[in-house]
Amino acid sequence: MGITAVLIGWFIVVELVSGILQGFYVPLFSDIVIQLGIRDADVNWFEAGQLLLSALVVPVLAKLGDMFGHKRILLVAAILTALASWGLVFAGSFWTFLLFWSLQGFYVVWLPLEVALIFERGRQQNRGVSLTRRAAGLLVVGLEAGAIIGALAAGRIYAATGDLALTLMVPAIAVSLVVVVIWLAVPESTPSGERRLDTVGVVLLAWGLLLVTGALAWMRLIGELALGAGTWVGVAVLLVLGVGVLVWFVRHELGHRHPVVDMRVLARPDMWPVQATAFLIGISLLGAQGPLSTYAGTDSSLGYGLGLDATERSYVIGLYLVSLIVGAVLFAITSRRVSPRLALIAAAVLVGVGYALFLPFHQEVWQVLLNLSIAGIGCGALVGAMPAAAAAAAPVGKTGEASGMTNTTKTIGGAFSSAVFGVVLAAGAGTVAGQTASSLGGYLTVWAICAAGGFLAALLLLLVPKVAFADAPPAG
Repeated sequence: MGITAVLIGWFIVVELVSGILQGFYVPLFSDIVIQLGIRDADVNWFEAGQLLLSALVVPVLAKLGDMFGHKRILLVAAILTALASWGLVFAGSFWTFLLFWSLQGFYVVWLPLEVALIFERGRQQNRGVSLTRRAAGLLVVGLEAGAIIGALAAGRIYAATGDLALTLMVPAIAVSLVVVVIWLAVPESTPSGERRLDTVGVVLLAWGLLLVTGALAWMRLIGELALGAGTWVGVAVLLVLGVGVLVWFVRHELGHRHPVVDMRVLARPDMWPVQATAFLIGISLLGAQGPLSTYAGTDSSLGYGLGLDATERSYVIGLYLVSLIVGAVLFAITSRRVSPRLALIAAAVLVGVGYALFLPFHQEVWQVLLNLSIAGIGCGALVGAMPAAAAAAAPVGKTGEASGMTNTTKTIGGAFSSAVFGVVLAAGAGTVAGQTASSLGGYLTVWAICAAGGFLAALLLLLVPKVAFADAPPAG
């Protein structure tokens, strides 16, 4: 495999650090709250800020990668992530920490740009699609392994040092090393030659996403703080304005010669089901983790919940991450022998089955672990498969844009479901034996939505042409 194998190896290192970023800070949140003098509920703003930034920057940076070279933009994104990571070390207030935490979200564009680089390298050998599928599975293994390493290392490093700032230097140093790796070891791709960026489209996309995600964040606050019914009017206004701006954005893009997001490419029969699948899987992959954690910690004397302490809950999360790794590895292996389309459909079905099993089986720890493992294998396969499938369906010069859009739609699906789940769970809080726990009906609703998302994704993928995502025949 030559240069491509070396390139994949370096990208596994990059994704290992990306995983460390995603897993390192979570065990430290309680200490960060104390250090900044804020409330536990304020931590939700960190997630909201990073999700918003990632939704805004991924399509733009992915497009710039197609235009000016994927390595160049990957290096810029890594430098910005490193600067933000160092900013977190010295942040002394909630607002500065929130700013740097949000800016750290530039790492979300790493995977789409890596997929584009691998695909462009493999396309020169007429095996870009199959190579990218296998490589994407390995990158996800690195990502999830990094998340496990980060989660396990953070608490132990803080316990050993007793210094939060010193502990936060560890991921900052890791990202700084990634900058050097990308700079020295990653070859550049061939730019598309296009040099015009649709700035009006960027502004419209930014405002549309800002309004929609703002409405979703407000919706979640309504659930968490039990605000009055009148506040729903503000949510509705923001949501309508956001949708209206996004419709305006679509119309503008269709009439622009150099769109930031090519709507005609997204409308292709082998592309739109992949993007829709990314949105639907984002519901369970990003939106359902909070409810699963709180359910595991709910006192079982209520007749539901597992009553696990923080340490035991970390083991549950760890097993889920391992199942994601298993799913990514299985996809990388089976994609050589099974039709990529069938593999995607099977993975989506596994997500649906895993969450559907929660409806009758949720009383025992082993039941929850089994359900999570089934859903996790499906999610792990899809996380690696979707950027590769989108790159395969994209025309030459638009691989970064297409693979980046899977991240954007996945993030929007996660943000939307997170807000909806917050309202659903808060609706039953405080009504069960005077407890603050959410009702069982709320949790059942969350699992039913996640299951429906998996099954719907499988149905949509059935509409993809049977020959999609295959390597192109050799030229000549």
